[in-house]
Amino acid sequence: MLGDLRRLLIGADYPPTSSAGPRWARVRPVLVPVLLLALVGLTSAAFEYLSDNRNLAYGWSIALATAGTAPAALMAYRPLLAWRIGYAALLFGTTGYAPTESWPWNPVQILALLAVLWFVALRADAGISAWCWLLSLLPVWVYVGNPGNAWGVTVLLAAIMLVGDQVRRRRRSQRALAEQAERSELEQARRAVLQERTRIAREMHDVVAHSMSMIAVRAETAPYRVAELTGAAKDEFTEIAASARTALDDMRRLLSVLRQADDPALTAPQPGLAELGPLVDDARAAGVDVHLAMELPLRPVGEAAALTAYRIVQEALANATRYAPGARVDVSLATDEQGLRVTVRNGRPTGRPTRPPGAGHGLVGMRERVAILDGGLTAAPTGDGGFAVAALLPDGGVH
Repeated sequence: MLGDLRRLLIGADYPPTSSAGPRWARVRPVLVPVLLLALVGLTSAAFEYLSDNRNLAYGWSIALATAGTAPAALMAYRPLLAWRIGYAALLFGTTGYAPTESWPWNPVQILALLAVLWFVALRADAGISAWCWLLSLLPVWVYVGNPGNAWGVTVLLAAIMLVGDQVRRRRRSQRALAEQAERSELEQARRAVLQERTRIAREMHDVVAHSMSMIAVRAETAPYRVAELTGAAKDEFTEIAASARTALDDMRRLLSVLRQADDPALTAPQPGLAELGPLVDDARAAGVDVHLAMELPLRPVGEAAALTAYRIVQEALANATRYAPGARVDVSLATDEQGLRVTVRNGRPTGRPTRPPGAGHGLVGMRERVAILDGGLTAAPTGDGGFAVAALLPDGGVH
């Protein structure tokens, strides 16, 4: 408690914790001059009150009027400093008090002090607010002669401090919930990216593992299939087969680290171009107006490129379902001299999206898959209100 009292009197203040938003930036050039003009007007009113009701010197009236309203200019930025100035003005504000007056302080000073107490309750901790309330009541009980008025002020100040403290607690809880939600969202985003990278690594491993197995098998069987091989050549093929088997074992150990033992999808064959038909049929069954156009390839498509093409179409269809309900979706695949081209384009949505726009983790996964094959991917809105994803899987991914 004494620490709270020390901070109230001489400790660090409570500056604004949140930065001004765009709305404040728009109204500030107009609102600030208006508030300053209102403050000058209130100070003038306080001066007129003191001049008319108290036998004070001209300079003393100006000083008391200014000290009584100055805290109002500071309360939004330095509430404790504003209270200190207002409290000092409260102690000296009774100078020249005439018995004909209702209160020992001028009305403008009373209103300014109430506003300052409200900002203290909004910013300061409960212990500091309690000390602020108690100290503010001392001049009231000393200078206000009517006990009924003093009790009324006591209840009024208590109500201001209690309501302000409740508002402060509610704001703090809302900020804590917002921060927790932001941390959860960031954690989910990080987990989604890691899961997608893990799946990419696993799928690429499965594709490469198949090729490595073929290399090992062909190297091991070469001495039996090719009769003209010399002894040195047979030894070379044996070493190649051993190296391929070793690399394959290393890749399988890596996969055992990445995968979960209870994941049934790990044992399923990796999808390719042949599975695009069932994928599109499932999307149609879900209500998506999707059309598939797949030209005959100029050459066989490699497993890595086929898997990447399947995942791109899969993710693009899922995004179209979430963010463009009711829109027509066109999927096209074709090969040319540069490689395999995959395009998924949806038109303008006719329904409300089932989810708000996300952080684009699916696009991140697409780009990483294409980057593995040294390809290129573009994803951007179209001129007609739709969205298009286009990928080029170069010759490195096409055999």
